[in-house]
Amino acid sequence: MSEHRRHHRPAPREAAFFDEYVGAADPALLAEAAERAAALLVRGAHTSDDAGVAERLVHLADTEGIEAIAEVWSQAPADTLAGCLWRLYLLRSWVYADPAGVARQFEAGRSRAEFARVVAGVADPPGPDELRAIVDEVLRGIAEGEFADVLLRASAFARVVAAGRATLHEVPATDIRRMLELAEQLEAAGHLELLHRLA
Repeated sequence: MSEHRRHHRPAPREAAFFDEYVGAADPALLAEAAERAAALLVRGAHTSDDAGVAERLVHLADTEGIEAIAEVWSQAPADTLAGCLWRLYLLRSWVYADPAGVARQFEAGRSRAEFARVVAGVADPPGPDELRAIVDEVLRGIAEGEFADVLLRASAFARVVAAGRATLHEVPATDIRRMLELAEQLEAAGHLELLHRLA
């Protein structure tokens, strides 16, 4: 053998590289699984004969935790079923976390968003208990009504809150925009769902 070793090309490391990430989840597969789970909940609940389905849907975030729901659905686009469910459960969790604050914002926006207030269907006056009741009623609609109606009611609710936030000096502009964006996303998804229903 010569003193100088012959130069060898390094062995391909593709297999070793991929082996390091065997446990990593494929984002496309996660998105597909999230959408499939959302479709089973929305479409399955609507066709179920089980009277308890609506209540289980309402309390899903309570039983599973909003963090678990976020892990599955929070990255989904707003116009997907998974994205819609994430926004609905986030809205409900927020109302339950601060019902008095939400009631104050809703009250401030009622006169500035009359049509949205009517669509949202919140009792007059909109106290904390009434707001908790309305978000639960909206979620029950996944099983008991049309999903488009659920989305449009939730959108209207968010739109009234956004209008209320705009009148309150202590609410940052980013929070107003965030709520308005949520309202617009839910409304757009509701219109897509209407088209889906008519197709």
